[in-house]
Amino acid sequence: MRLTLPLPRSLAGQLFAMQAVLIAVVVAGYALFSYVSDRNQAEEAAGLQATSVALAVADSPSVREAIRTPDPSAELQPYALAVVRDTDVDFVTIMDPRGIRWSHPDPAQIGLVFQGHTGPALQGRTFTETYTGTLGPSVRAVTPVLDDERIVGLVSAGIRVEEISQRVRGQLTALLAVAAGALGLGAVGTYVINARLRRHTHGMNAAELSHMHDYHQAALHAVREGLLMLDGQHRVALINDGGRVLLGVEQEEDVVGRPVAELDLPAPLTGALLASEPRVDEVHLTADRVLVVNTSPVTGGQRRGSVVTLRDVTELQSLMGELDSERGFTQALRSQAHEAANRLHTVVSLIELGRAEEAVDFATAELELAQALTDQVVAAVSEPVLAALLLGKTAQANERGVELVVSPDSRLDDGLLPDSLPARDLVTILGNLIDNAVDAAQGGLRPRVTVTALTENVSRLILRVSDTGPGVDPDRTEAVFRRGFTTKPSGPGGRGLGLALVQQAVARHGGALSVTSGEEGGAVFEVRLPLGAPAVVRAAGGAV
Repeated sequence: MRLTLPLPRSLAGQLFAMQAVLIAVVVAGYALFSYVSDRNQAEEAAGLQATSVALAVADSPSVREAIRTPDPSAELQPYALAVVRDTDVDFVTIMDPRGIRWSHPDPAQIGLVFQGHTGPALQGRTFTETYTGTLGPSVRAVTPVLDDERIVGLVSAGIRVEEISQRVRGQLTALLAVAAGALGLGAVGTYVINARLRRHTHGMNAAELSHMHDYHQAALHAVREGLLMLDGQHRVALINDGGRVLLGVEQEEDVVGRPVAELDLPAPLTGALLASEPRVDEVHLTADRVLVVNTSPVTGGQRRGSVVTLRDVTELQSLMGELDSERGFTQALRSQAHEAANRLHTVVSLIELGRAEEAVDFATAELELAQALTDQVVAAVSEPVLAALLLGKTAQANERGVELVVSPDSRLDDGLLPDSLPARDLVTILGNLIDNAVDAAQGGLRPRVTVTALTENVSRLILRVSDTGPGVDPDRTEAVFRRGFTTKPSGPGGRGLGLALVQQAVARHGGALSVTSGEEGGAVFEVRLPLGAPAVVRAAGGAV
C-alpha cells in the first residue's frame, strides 16, 4: 500500500511547508558538515596530544636510565601507567628498536611485538598514524628514544578513535540543540509570515490564484464597460480595453503607471477621477462621447486608491434627444388637436346658426395659415428631418408664447447632406440650440427665435439660431459650452448638458461653433459643418 502525504491546500501552507523543509535541510547539512569538520579537528588535536606525550616520555632521563637496566619493564610499566593516568591518553607503549614491548596497558601484551609502523621512527623522525591495534582503532604517535644520538628505544602514545568519537558526539549534541532551536525559531517566523500571506491570498492555493488571474484577465477584456483602477497616488494601476476605448488613450502599457492628470482628459472628468469622495452616475463629456462615471474609493485603514467604472451613453443620449423632440412633437400635436377641435366647434356652430359662408371663410383662413407655415418651412428647408424638426419646434414655441421663424436666407435642398452627417446629430445640434433660444427668449417683449439653415459653396452647412433674449456675457462665451453651465434653475434631471452636446457633435464632424451678440440683442449661435466631397458630387449630379 502506497502512503501519500496530504499537501497543504493554500499557497501560504505550501510556502510554509517548503520553507520548513528548506530550513531543516540547511540545518541538517550544517550539522553534518560540523560533525565531519569537528571529527577531523578532534583527530588532529588527538594526534598533537599523543605526539606531545610521546616526545615528553622519550625525552625523560628516567626512561633512558631504565632502558639501560637488565629488566626495563620493571621500571617502565609503572611509569607508563602513571603517564596514561595523568595525561588523558589511552596508552603509552615503550619498546626496544625491534618493537618488543616493555610496557602496555594490558600486562599480557608486554614482551610481544608492537602492532603498528615503526620505520619512520627508526630513521629518527616522529610521526602519527591511525592504526587498529590491540586496543582497537587509535590515533597514535611514534617517536625514537635517543641516547647520545643512538636510538635505544621507541615510544608510542595514542588515543582510541572511540574516545575521539565520544568527544565529537558531545559537541554534536550541543550543535543539534542549537540547530533545533534555530529550526524552531525559523518555523515560528515562517508561520507568522505565512499567516499574514494567508490573509492576503484569502487561503487560496497557487492553482486557484492562477485561475483567478485568468478569469480576471478574461473578464477585463470581455466587458464593454470601462474599468479603471487608480492607486493611492492617483496613478493608473489597471485599465481594460473598454476603458482605453472610452477615454481615447493609448495602449495599456503606455497608460499604466501614469498619473491621471497626464492623460489629457477633459478637466471635469479629471476632477471626478481625482476626487476623494465617491461619484455616482455623473455624466461627463469627452471629445466624442458621453460617459456615465462612477467612482468608489478602496480603503483598508488608509486610502489605497479608487475603482472607476465608465459607461458609454452617447447613443442613449442621442436617443433621449430624439425622444425629447418626439415628445415635443406629441405635445404640439395635442395642442394643435385641441385648437383644431375648438375651430371645428366654431365652424359647426356657425353652420348651425345658418351662417355657412362665414364658416367657410373661417375654416379656409385657418387652413391657409397652417399651409402657409408648412410651405414656408419646406420651401426653405426641404431636408425632411430638419423640416419636421422645425415644424415641431415652431408649434412647441408657439405654445410657450415664442415666435419661431425661418429666415428668408435659408436654403437647404433634400439629398445635399452626406451620409457622414447623420440626421441624429443634426437633431442634436439644431434641436438643442432652438430649445436654449426659446428658453432665453421666453418672457421677453415680443419674444422671437430666428433659424437660418443654408449651404455655403455646396461645401459647408451653416446653422444659425438667434433669439431676442438677454444674450450672453462676452466674458462667458467659452463657459456656456461646458457641461453644467446654465443660467436657469436646475431641474430633476439636471441642466447644462445641451450646449455641451452640441459642441461635442460639432467637434466630432470637424465643424466650428461660435456665439455672438445679435443686432436686436440676444445671442446668435452659429454652427459651421463641412459637407465634404461626396455631398458636392451628389449636388452636382442632382442639378443635371
